[in-house]
Amino acid sequence: MRIPKGRSFSFGVSLFSSPNPNPILEPLTFPFSSSSRILFNSSIFSSALSGQFPSRRKVNHCKGNKQHRSSIMMDAMGVDGKTLQLKGTNCGDIGQGPCIWSSPEGGQKIDIGKQIFCNRSLNMKNIVAVGFDMDYTLAQYKPETFESLAYEGTVRKLVYDLQYPSELLDWTFDWKYMVRGLVLDKKRGNILKMDRHKYVKVAYHGFREMSKEDKVATYRSTLTRDSFDEPDYALIDTLFSLAEAYLFAQLVDFKDKNPGKILADYSGMYKDVRAAVDLCHRDGTLKQMVAKDPRRYIREDTSIVPMIEMIKESGRATFLVTNSLWDYTNIVMNFLCGEKTVNSWSATNFDWLQYFDVVITGSAKPGFFHDENRANLFEVDPESGMLLNTDNGTPMPSVDTTLRLPSNIDKSCRVFQGGNVGHLHKLLSIESSSQVLYIGDHIYGDILHSKKALGWRTMLVVPELEREVELLWQLRDTRKQLQLLRNESDHIEDEIHHLKWSIRFDGVNDDNGEKILAELDKLKRQSEQVRLKHQRAQRECHRMFHKVWGQLMKTGHQNSRFAHQVERFACLYTSQVTNLSLYSPDKCYRPGEDFMPHEINILAL
Repeated sequence: MRIPKGRSFSFGVSLFSSPNPNPILEPLTFPFSSSSRILFNSSIFSSALSGQFPSRRKVNHCKGNKQHRSSIMMDAMGVDGKTLQLKGTNCGDIGQGPCIWSSPEGGQKIDIGKQIFCNRSLNMKNIVAVGFDMDYTLAQYKPETFESLAYEGTVRKLVYDLQYPSELLDWTFDWKYMVRGLVLDKKRGNILKMDRHKYVKVAYHGFREMSKEDKVATYRSTLTRDSFDEPDYALIDTLFSLAEAYLFAQLVDFKDKNPGKILADYSGMYKDVRAAVDLCHRDGTLKQMVAKDPRRYIREDTSIVPMIEMIKESGRATFLVTNSLWDYTNIVMNFLCGEKTVNSWSATNFDWLQYFDVVITGSAKPGFFHDENRANLFEVDPESGMLLNTDNGTPMPSVDTTLRLPSNIDKSCRVFQGGNVGHLHKLLSIESSSQVLYIGDHIYGDILHSKKALGWRTMLVVPELEREVELLWQLRDTRKQLQLLRNESDHIEDEIHHLKWSIRFDGVNDDNGEKILAELDKLKRQSEQVRLKHQRAQRECHRMFHKVWGQLMKTGHQNSRFAHQVERFACLYTSQVTNLSLYSPDKCYRPGEDFMPHEINILAL
């Protein structure tokens, strides 16, 4: 049975236009008479500003708590019948007051860095359940503290548990060096960035840049194309992997400079790094530190609660599916969604559960997305962490009756561990996989499998995107100049080929031949000048995005391998999950028109 939708919001339609896609356009103006009044439903926005969160609700209570459904009237008084200009508002900034589409400031101009980008059409009216990953999706970790903590823990495991040289303890971590989308060549100790056709464009051996000749000799001199996949390669496709990639590069450099100090080969070193990372997670080192001081490791975002509230108010179910177990999930989510004072918060408060209908911890994604996965589903008692065996979510009788869940547990949100996607569909009464939108940060663990195996609609969170698109906008004139230089280079090369053809096949006398040769030499000098100018300009543009790896979504003039994966598997992508709150919960997202190369110069606007 399809989940019934609750009442949608009431708005003044003339005010809430679709977001302006061009951040430099002038603010929209709306004509109002002196007696005009606009009705806003400000329940969520006002409650968030006052710091009061609604009380826990039952699953089917989608219309919101009555005490938070008050409406306010805003006068739109024009002066002598003139128009009232509404200025664009930058909404959803982390660390600032929350702003959502249904607030007076919402539904207007959205900063380009916070826009949602669409690869394939998605009509939110067809979505009955919106799901979230936790780590690096709802919970944005601070790389300067969290990844450094992971790095230091891994180094200690390598030295004390795997007998690596003690010099490693003096190493430091540059959290800005590595980026997502890279590929580690385990056998050769190389770190690669490829384009969408899997051609290696940027390559480093440890921290030493490989020459063009080395790249060609290593990766283009074989008779068969390399797939660049496991087991010989490792994909850096999540922000969790940046610290281990940096440590691997350090180990490669150390091994090359200190023969005999590390006996393992490059592939063995990577295996040891992965083992050390797993040890850090198993012994609870990372989680204990985060639990002790979440503010040090997790960014606070006051827009999360208003966003989820808005989704629930629109009549949709919400769920959380995370690989983290219940104890850690509760700490992180309570920090993000629970009530906090300036200097304190409670790790034992379960009020954040009111914002979800189902929470599944220990999901073991991506295996969770396969219905044939036979993992058992256990219900979790939030207070004790005790697991109760279930049959597709229905409690099963226990031999020892003392192990039953307390009868006073509020079932407004049920918490589970394990299971598979079939259990989730049954718990939420999902009729079709296309009715689910799932939001995550891991291109393989969250997006690829949920899209390919299930047909879920997907949204990928790419925190790096915010700075990337803002730089793209700043460098738009530079990008145009690069294209003009390419066109000029192509034109000069065509002239050179024409003259060479004339010398070879046309009858020319000595005087004419000398003129042609002189012109040919001139064109060759011009071609070299343009080539060098283009190369320098492109390198400078490349370094503006990242000093080593350049633009995340590009490799030269081609989309990067990471961008290709985003395009294939993410229906939507954006920089922060809370950007969803800046759009109508019933919005129909539409992609731009696709262009073939033969169409670009003719049809592209």
